[in-house]
Amino acid sequence: MGRERRVGREEAKEALDAASQDPDLLRRLLRAKDRMDAASDEAWPVRRLAGVSGVSEAHFARSFRDAFGVPPHRYLLTRRIERAAALLRESDLSITDIAFRTGWESLGTFGRTFRDVTGESPTTVRRRAKASAPELERVPACVVKAAHRPDLRIAVSEKRRRAAVAINGSRRKGAR
Repeated sequence: MGRERRVGREEAKEALDAASQDPDLLRRLLRAKDRMDAASDEAWPVRRLAGVSGVSEAHFARSFRDAFGVPPHRYLLTRRIERAAALLRESDLSITDIAFRTGWESLGTFGRTFRDVTGESPTTVRRRAKASAPELERVPACVVKAAHRPDLRIAVSEKRRRAAVAINGSRRKGAR
């Protein structure tokens, strides 16, 4: 719990440090962030988030990224992957049920994005979690959750592009 609380404080400090933004705007951004946290399975287009914050869409997207270090969509994606990983570890729900409960509209998109972000398929994560379940029983849940939090500092599409370059050895098709 200490690490999770520390991470929360660090996020809040980053939000304040990153900003030449006024405290009222930061409160509004935190309100939108809290809504995404509470209902990460729902659709949260920038228009809806901007409405929660009471600012224009462009201003919201720019201010959110400045305050929290990631764009709103990437933040939501992180929360969805984090929740899906927790359900894979802690429940016997099918992977399809987990995908839809965490806000994905397509099982294929969920599986591909989950693998891109975590480096493992949902099935692999579940198998590994079941194999190490007795060991994790003694670790506080907040520590397990924090340890499995995905780090999305770059976009998933950029991760895919970098992986393709690493495999092919070149950016351009046909380049030597």
